[in-house]
Amino acid sequence: MRNLTAKPDLDAYLRLNRAAAGEWQVAIRELLACDDVGLTLERPQTVAGSLSSLSVDRGVVCALDLAQDAEVHLCGLPGTLLVVPVSGQCDVLVNGDCGQPAFPMAAITSSQAISVRACGQSRLILLNPEQWCGSARPGQRVLAWMAERVNHFLLRSNFFQDHNDACAAADSLFDELDSIAREGGCEPNETPPELDRRLLRVIDKIRMEPAWEFDLQELANHSGVSERNLYYLMKRETGMTPYRFYQRCRLIRVRRRLVDCQCDVPHISWYAADEGFSHLGRFAALYREHFGELPSETVQWRRRLQTGEAALEAPDRIVAS
Repeated sequence: MRNLTAKPDLDAYLRLNRAAAGEWQVAIRELLACDDVGLTLERPQTVAGSLSSLSVDRGVVCALDLAQDAEVHLCGLPGTLLVVPVSGQCDVLVNGDCGQPAFPMAAITSSQAISVRACGQSRLILLNPEQWCGSARPGQRVLAWMAERVNHFLLRSNFFQDHNDACAAADSLFDELDSIAREGGCEPNETPPELDRRLLRVIDKIRMEPAWEFDLQELANHSGVSERNLYYLMKRETGMTPYRFYQRCRLIRVRRRLVDCQCDVPHISWYAADEGFSHLGRFAALYREHFGELPSETVQWRRRLQTGEAALEAPDRIVAS
């Protein structure tokens, strides 16, 4: 299968980028509703990596991109945790036993003390269902089917229409995973789509050239099809028009800058203007439409971690490997 893009991810829901260990630990505590979280890093004083998360009615989806070797220790989880290694190497240690490869997926119950150990440059997906009725020990075949559904969700995440679309897809994913685990699995009934090469060229141009200003004719020439055909080709295969995708990529770049901002007063209007959003009110409305929160709320989420105002206590179990 050819990937829809070079990097299936949850960039639209970035929470931490180039973050230190303490922020990571508090974020994981909050997102997984687990008070007993420890973190072992190869280099504790340097960047741990980035973290994205999408919270919906049926649970939480977290994407961890590790910048270095790390081990996350979890004890007292409120429910089942699903671990999916997307890239790199990942092992899961249960109740102190020898590590077992997490590939293609690992399901950990709330009664187990676990450690998730991964190498630098690995990408992991953690799924924390609100309720889990499936088997506590799914077989390898079932886990493989479940991992495939997660991968399909990640590929589709590049083309979510807006926040409502993302939430519906995530809720559907949790329902699918629970159903597969309860019923012992079934053959996947949908093959992840392969995008037309001409469309991939358009997507890469929009993503990789942030200074480029939208021009449908230029995109059509770049892809080798007419403007009309490009419009309908992209709409049919991704559900998005070329301009909608361009707009979403610009919003994601603003979000990344907001997450990275370390100044006392984030210059939201400056970041928006840099990406071509001249009307701040319209920008804020679009931002909330795509991400389910205002730009100021994105900044506040990280501030809570940095200032110790998060609902959970400040991290106290960060050690060097």
